[in-house]
Amino acid sequence: MKSHFPIVELGKYVRQASQRNRAEADIEVFSVTNSEGFTRSTDYFSKEVFSKDISNYKVVSPGQFAYNPSRINVGSIDYLRHGNPVLVSPLYIVFEGIRDIYADYLLRYLKSRWGNAQIRANTEGAVRDSLKFKGLESIKLPLPSLDDQIRIAHLLGKVEGLIAQRKQHLQELDDLLKSVFLEMFGDPILNPHGFPARRLSEFYVNPKEGTKCGPFGSALKKEELVDSGVPVWNMDNISTDGQMVLPFRMWITANKYDDLAAYSVQDGDIIISRAGTVGKMCVARMSGQPAIISTNLIRLRLGADLRPLHFVSLMLYCKGRVGRLKTGSDGAFTHMNTGVLDSLEFPYPPVELQDQFGTIANKVENLKVRYQESAADLEVLYGALSQQAFKGELDLSRVPLPAIPIEGEHTVASAPLPAQTAAPAINLPDNDLLLKALENREHLKPLLHQWLEAYRAQLGGAAFSVERFTAAAQTRLAELHPDNDFELGAGAYEHIKRWVFDALAAGKLEQAFDSAGNRIQLKTVQA
Repeated sequence: MKSHFPIVELGKYVRQASQRNRAEADIEVFSVTNSEGFTRSTDYFSKEVFSKDISNYKVVSPGQFAYNPSRINVGSIDYLRHGNPVLVSPLYIVFEGIRDIYADYLLRYLKSRWGNAQIRANTEGAVRDSLKFKGLESIKLPLPSLDDQIRIAHLLGKVEGLIAQRKQHLQELDDLLKSVFLEMFGDPILNPHGFPARRLSEFYVNPKEGTKCGPFGSALKKEELVDSGVPVWNMDNISTDGQMVLPFRMWITANKYDDLAAYSVQDGDIIISRAGTVGKMCVARMSGQPAIISTNLIRLRLGADLRPLHFVSLMLYCKGRVGRLKTGSDGAFTHMNTGVLDSLEFPYPPVELQDQFGTIANKVENLKVRYQESAADLEVLYGALSQQAFKGELDLSRVPLPAIPIEGEHTVASAPLPAQTAAPAINLPDNDLLLKALENREHLKPLLHQWLEAYRAQLGGAAFSVERFTAAAQTRLAELHPDNDFELGAGAYEHIKRWVFDALAAGKLEQAFDSAGNRIQLKTVQA
């Protein structure tokens, strides 16, 4: 590791903390996860997994770190931002800074590529790698001045916040599409629209090609895979939210593809996992490119009367709670094969209604692609910035030093996170301006302004979001007029921006500081 900053051993700047809950105080039990950091155990596991006797549990005070020794290598470490102490399992290691080290800087370093390499270099264990405290003390890290540590953490936090924002937008679009699906088709168990019950096997393109498991045994050997050629679908090419995931990581030769053509994948095929996370599925979009499925996948090929996107959405949004399909208590699939699919029964809506949903879903997917590309670009930026930051290659004189309260003499901890107001659903009314706007973009401005006023009236205490409004407006256009391919563009954004400026000037909106996100946000002025 090379850096313009001094390289130090972490043990000189931290100490272990081992306070136990001997007084059995009424303190909540938390876990530390790689994605959420400190999380209530009951929230994370959906049930009480900790011991009834918590007298030996460790106390974590605000600003202190805690990590699971056998999971820190996947990022399960955090420092406590809450204003009150919490308890963690006796297996956890708890430590705190003692001098000249900023908590957020240390956390970001330990979660970086460099930090993870140091963690792995100092783990030990015959069965499972574990980072004991003495191993933590041996970790080497670049240590700039305290002010520069704060600047680096602040800069990386800004980019991380943008990434989280993009992911939130993607989740909001998923939630929106789910609500549209349920509004159009209803819960398949209740079947409120009275759609007739049909069996999936009725909709196969033909009995022989309807379902197909991937090649077994000697049909496709590992040594037959090549570095490029015809793609082979694997389980990691299907996301848990029903999306096709690229890039492909396995290929075969064109000659091998000819031998395995029975396992081919076409545009519109549904690819389903039958191992690992059972029941993941997505619609294949191959643009005519040949491909095959691997051993642990099933290819489902439907005829013209059942739209693949409708079936995948039915499974995804309703957790498989249809017909005789076996699922666990949380709705997760427990078993998947061609026989299960053949016998699956579900409410069957008219194909015209399926197509209406498909039109809306495609427009929402186009928005999601933009957010996904933006999030990917930001993650690349974060990786490059963090490397430059830890190497000491950034000009930190250009990064303002944020005003952060310092707790104690040397170690800084973030303020407790305030409660957030949940963002309400956005309901945009139909009106006579809509058709005019679809025919002539000159009428788009008054339509958007009416919808913006409706959105503002629905906000309550939630923050105004241009991204959420734009996504809702595009989806509403597709929902009301599915045959129109009208796309909101830069002109629409300018209309929205002008409305925001006018609303601020008129006192309808005001700027407020979001301390959790460390940013300015817009709020409705309450009458």
